[in-house]
Amino acid sequence: METTDRITQLFSKCKDANRAAFIGYVCACDPDFDTSLEICRTLIENGVDLLELGVPFSDPLADGLTNQLAAQRALESGCKGEDVLRLVGEIRKFSEIPIVFYTYYNLIFSQGVEDYVSKAKDVGVDGFLTLDLPPEESKELVEVSQKFKIKNIFIIAPTTPESRIPKVVEQAGGFIYYVSREGVTGARDDLASDLDQRVSAIREHTDLPVVVGFGISSPEQVREVASCSDGVVVGSALVNCISENLGNSSHIVQKIGERARLLTTGLI
Repeated sequence: METTDRITQLFSKCKDANRAAFIGYVCACDPDFDTSLEICRTLIENGVDLLELGVPFSDPLADGLTNQLAAQRALESGCKGEDVLRLVGEIRKFSEIPIVFYTYYNLIFSQGVEDYVSKAKDVGVDGFLTLDLPPEESKELVEVSQKFKIKNIFIIAPTTPESRIPKVVEQAGGFIYYVSREGVTGARDDLASDLDQRVSAIREHTDLPVVVGFGISSPEQVREVASCSDGVVVGSALVNCISENLGNSSHIVQKIGERARLLTTGLI
């Protein structure tokens, strides 16, 4: 049974509960399909509100080493594009959680934009965060996505001039993703000191929820980010549970569930 606009419903529910959404990132099919499915299940059971699934890619330029290696493991396990879609279909058998693909444009364009978006819609994908697609080049994907009622999430970075923010939010749907640090993904020990001001500046240009990611790895950091944003994105801190426990699938699932549960304590 299809639920209309799961992303909007989630942020509305979180707003009513006076809390930020907890967004968890893992790479699809890391370290293999079956374990990945159980990872997604345990993340959902342990407090993840929105699932950001990385689509494995051989040249993930926006990612740090942790997520690069996750993509490599997934590809080495034999993961293909259809397996990522199949993974979403399996998740939809037990959950209506919003699912966003964290991806690169070549993976969409090479398969035919309309064909790919249609297939993604059919299995239950709610949004695309296409890391290497600037708003100026996004017209085809945005138009096709709107046809199939899939959101396009765009990134705003610390280096984004304020004059450019209106152009970014004009094409965006679902939410805005603010990158808290320059550079690539990866856990950090501290957060940017001007996070509150940066998020406020974005809110002057859009009513969309603003979520913050890159580098968040502790309940204390979750709490700090949640105090000034609509959502907190954690990736590498979860993915590390996979790399640290390779060869023991049940241990991976246990540890990543425990890590998610610990991090969500920062929302309270």
